[in-house]
Amino acid sequence: MQTADMTAKIAAGHGFIAALDQSGGSTPKALKGYGIEEGSWLSDEEMFDLIHQMRVRIITAPAFANGKVIAAILFERTMDGQANGQPVPQALHDRGVVPFIKIDKGLEAEANGVQLMKPMPGLDALLDRARGLGMFGTKERSVVNLGNREGIAAIVAQQFEVARQVLSHGLMPIIEPEVNIKSPERAEADAILLDEILKALDTMPGEDKVMLKLSLPAKPGLFLPLVEHPRVLHVVALSGGFNRTEACVELAKNQGIIASFSRALLEDLRQQMSDEEFDRALAEAIDEIYDASVDKVAA
Repeated sequence: MQTADMTAKIAAGHGFIAALDQSGGSTPKALKGYGIEEGSWLSDEEMFDLIHQMRVRIITAPAFANGKVIAAILFERTMDGQANGQPVPQALHDRGVVPFIKIDKGLEAEANGVQLMKPMPGLDALLDRARGLGMFGTKERSVVNLGNREGIAAIVAQQFEVARQVLSHGLMPIIEPEVNIKSPERAEADAILLDEILKALDTMPGEDKVMLKLSLPAKPGLFLPLVEHPRVLHVVALSGGFNRTEACVELAKNQGIIASFSRALLEDLRQQMSDEEFDRALAEAIDEIYDASVDKVAA
C-alpha cells in the first residue's frame, strides 16, 4: 500500500485498529491473559519472544485479514520482527492492514494530575527506520488522572510537540492523552481535554493532520467536534479498562469514532487453543468490535 492508499483507508474508517503494542511493563499481564503465567520465561528476551509469537499468531490468523481490521499498532520489537518469514510490516501490508508503531518510552511520575511521556532519545532515528520499513504512523501515550487544566494543557502541548516531530518524518501521529476511566473527575477531565485539543488543532500550521486516540467519554458524543475537525484524520478510542462488551456498548454511542482496542480484542484468546479455536475466538471479537465501530446507536 502506498501512503495515499493508507491515508484514504484510515480516513474512511470502515473498520477498527488493533492495538498490539504492549511494552515491557504490560507484557507479563498480557501474557497471563493469554494463558502464559509469569515465571514461564527466564529472561526479558524470552518474554518478548513469547509476546511476539502471540502477535504473529493474531496477524496471520484468517480472521485478521477479513477486512474489518484496517490497521495495527506495533511494539518496536514487533516492527523489527518476522511473521512466517516476512518482515511484520510487509505481512500487514499484504493483508491490507495499515501499520503504526508505538514510540513512547513510558510515563513520568504524576504531577498536576497527569503523567507526561518520558523523554524519547533517538526518536528521529527510530522514525526514519519506521518510515523505511513501510510504517504509516506512530502512537504516543500519556495519562490524565484528574481534571487539572494546567496538567492537561501540559500533556496536550507535549503531545503536539511530538506530533510535529513525527509529521516532519512523513509519518502520521496518533496522539493518545488517555483519561483514566476510574478518575473521580473523569467528566471534567474529558471537557478540559476537549478544549485544550481544539485550541492546539486550531493553531496547527500548514495543512498537516493528526489522529487522536481517546478514552471513551463519560458523556457520549462529547468528542464530535474533534471527529469533525478538518485537521483530524480520524478519532479512535481505547478500551481503557472496560471489558469488550462494555467498551463496545460505549463505543457505539459515539458517532464517527472507531475502536483501537488491545485488551478488549485479546481477552478471549489463549495459547492453549487449537488454531481453529483461536481463529473462531478472534473472529468473534473482531466482529463485535467492528460492529460497534461502524454501526452507531442513539446515546
